[in-house]
Amino acid sequence: MQRLIRLCASLAAVLLAIQTVRADQVDKYLKSQMQEHRIPGLTLEVIRDGKAIKTAAYGLANVELNVPAKPETVFEIGSITKQFTAAGILMLAQEGKLSVDDKISKYLKDPPEAWANVTVRHLLTHTSGIKSYTGLDGFQIWRHLTQEQFIKAIGKEPMEFQPGDSWKYCNTGFNLLGYIIENVSGKNYWEFMGERVFQPLGMQATTKRLYSLVIPNRASGYEQTNHVWMNRDTDLTEVFSAGAIASTAGDLAKWSVALDGDQLLNAASKAQMWTPVKLNDGKTRKYGFGWNVDTLEGHKNIGHGGSTSGFSASIQRFPDDHLAVIILSNTDEEIATTLAKKVATFFFAQPSAAE
Repeated sequence: MQRLIRLCASLAAVLLAIQTVRADQVDKYLKSQMQEHRIPGLTLEVIRDGKAIKTAAYGLANVELNVPAKPETVFEIGSITKQFTAAGILMLAQEGKLSVDDKISKYLKDPPEAWANVTVRHLLTHTSGIKSYTGLDGFQIWRHLTQEQFIKAIGKEPMEFQPGDSWKYCNTGFNLLGYIIENVSGKNYWEFMGERVFQPLGMQATTKRLYSLVIPNRASGYEQTNHVWMNRDTDLTEVFSAGAIASTAGDLAKWSVALDGDQLLNAASKAQMWTPVKLNDGKTRKYGFGWNVDTLEGHKNIGHGGSTSGFSASIQRFPDDHLAVIILSNTDEEIATTLAKKVATFFFAQPSAAE
């Protein structure tokens, strides 16, 4: 028995040493990338078997005031928001309040005739053919468009293809999903997310990015012109349920851990969410419901990046490795996913406690 105890202790010491070496490699890699790409600040969370094995913060949350980034720093997470919206839809589906194969006209008021054959599933998988509104004039955050005004404005745009015929990233689809959540639940999108997701998971720092809000520990976003940092433009597009969540790496870690259980979504819902979409011609695209579904160096990889003006974020999950990597930063370069995937490779060879 004593020999077994000593053997287990030795193994634990070896694993700890390996983990420490890899953590040091991560620090060296991220610091070099931040210098090379002029990233002001960055936070990192690495999770294995539902527990944080590395939490770190580098650089500055605010350059002008010389405020260091901390694990508690709040960053805009951009399109990572889409997986929360998708989860909201699936939670309502679990309750029998909607079906992802319903036509969206069942849940939206006065949609254009061109959307007649668009289903909720098409919106979730970017296969609706509806034109994405980002990049178009008239959708700035200061306009405060109502649901009816938004649908009327984007509904004037012609379809880009017939529903299910092709795949094209579409922020409009996820805004419409946010409206569907509101219309089906009877609650404001932010109230729904707060009551059904953020509060139950203890995501106390997670909120909407609205710039008029006073958000403790909020990072400032930065853009670069000729290698000079500039405060990000405040004339923003309203990205609502397609990209307007602000959060911390720690809060997103709670979200990732929750996805390993059934507190929010059952196994059938998660299987749908993480299954690549099949187009009308039978071809598939590596995208589920608000998540990219792919592999990295032979490891199953379910993840998504997010970017808004002055911010880049990523959450990358490796279910077979019981591993997740979250990176949030305040740079306009869409680099967080590249960094998160590289960080993951430092931990691939490390055995999981579940193995």
